[in-house]
Amino acid sequence: MSTTTTNQIERTSLNSLAISGALAGLAGGVVFGIMMGLMGMLPMVGMLVGQENAVIGSVVHLAISAFIGAVYGVIAGRLPINATNAFVGGIVNGVVWWVLGALILMPLYLGMTHMVFVIGQAQWMSLLGHILYGLVTSFVFISLAKRS
Repeated sequence: MSTTTTNQIERTSLNSLAISGALAGLAGGVVFGIMMGLMGMLPMVGMLVGQENAVIGSVVHLAISAFIGAVYGVIAGRLPINATNAFVGGIVNGVVWWVLGALILMPLYLGMTHMVFVIGQAQWMSLLGHILYGLVTSFVFISLAKRS
């Protein structure tokens, strides 16, 4: 098999993993988004694009969810696809993005530097939501990846 053919197969495989991951991320994002909506957090997500609005926040949240899901798919797709890896990977994915997103990037991006690494009741609920996102994303991903 030539190098060109091998590269094309790898690129196709990466694309397939990223697409499956993005779709799985959207599923996880819908579940987490419902929780965020019930907590009144979606307008704050909208502020990431300058619009303190729940609908805009939902769109931004789903776009971020798809992107994170695509990254997850590319990484997790390199591991054996089974329930144990999905469970552990989902929790790790949720915790990593909770730290990066909720505890660091979002407060910094919104100019709330005093909130970086602050952990109160809202942040613990956010952790729960991020873990839920990670678990839904990972289990939907393994379902989609097995079909490919």
